[in-house]
Amino acid sequence: MSTPGLHHALLLDGKGGARALDWTAVGTWTPADGVLWLNFDYTVSETMQWLATTSQLDAVTISALTDSDPRPRAVAHGDHFLMILRGINNNVGAAPEDMISVRSYIAPQRVLTFHHRSSTTIASILRELEHGTGPRTAGELALVLVERIVEHVVARVDLLGDAVAACEDRTLGEEEARPTRAAGQRADLRHTLADQRRRAIQLRRFLAPQRDAMHRLASLNVPLLEPQHRARVSEVSEDMLRAIEELDAARDRAAVTQEELSSRVADTANQRLYVLSIITAFFLPLGFVCALLGVNIGGVPLMHEDWAFWGLCGVFVVYVLVQLWFFRRRGWL
Repeated sequence: MSTPGLHHALLLDGKGGARALDWTAVGTWTPADGVLWLNFDYTVSETMQWLATTSQLDAVTISALTDSDPRPRAVAHGDHFLMILRGINNNVGAAPEDMISVRSYIAPQRVLTFHHRSSTTIASILRELEHGTGPRTAGELALVLVERIVEHVVARVDLLGDAVAACEDRTLGEEEARPTRAAGQRADLRHTLADQRRRAIQLRRFLAPQRDAMHRLASLNVPLLEPQHRARVSEVSEDMLRAIEELDAARDRAAVTQEELSSRVADTANQRLYVLSIITAFFLPLGFVCALLGVNIGGVPLMHEDWAFWGLCGVFVVYVLVQLWFFRRRGWL
């Protein structure tokens, strides 16, 4: 008999494997049987009912486990502890930065995990248990959960950094090699950089408190976390710190690259306006003279002389040459 909201119920064998239990077997389980891992969908009403009536958890813990937008943290409750982490969303069609909240309550003989969307971290642990290479204790299960979440986070941050670096290379390299083509790609490149900055900001929103949660987890005084577990959590928190630093660097590099692109767009516009200004300076006086001599009234000088047209052209040529000399002397050309 299954119950809605329960993804799986596993009894760890202490050797890296696990045995699936039905809901009836879960009801008869005792701590002497081994470590029980229950994985729930916290949005289902049956899960809420089980938490309220059977889980033996206090109201504050239940509220934290079912919060719609929880902050990453690790809190001790006697020899148990509550751990809430955010993992990369690797589901098909989903944005990786729309992070999945994995909530867990770890006791020496019972592990409760809660999430709504599919988690690749949970799925990888399940595969290892199927092959007999998974965690053997509740503390080891918590440790592996932390390590896998951070592993996926680091991989995603590295991809984001590589994407920003590729945009940097395009901005600094292709502009000189193919200026015409690069100018046509500036809008797409600016859009890409803005998107990467947005992704970095979204990731950092949860990764900064998650780093603090891991520091807190490494210092929790609970018996089920052995010294080697705490040491490994400390190493993982260093990986998280590096990922946050990489995110900050990627965000700043994207901002600098965007500024460089904007500067080049402004320089191009200024150069074109400068050329138009020079052309205007040459032809505005000539146009004024032509308009003045073309008025349809009497008294226009030399209007009946055959040589007057060529004489006026000569004056215009001399005027243009004088302007060229003057602009070059002033360094405007």
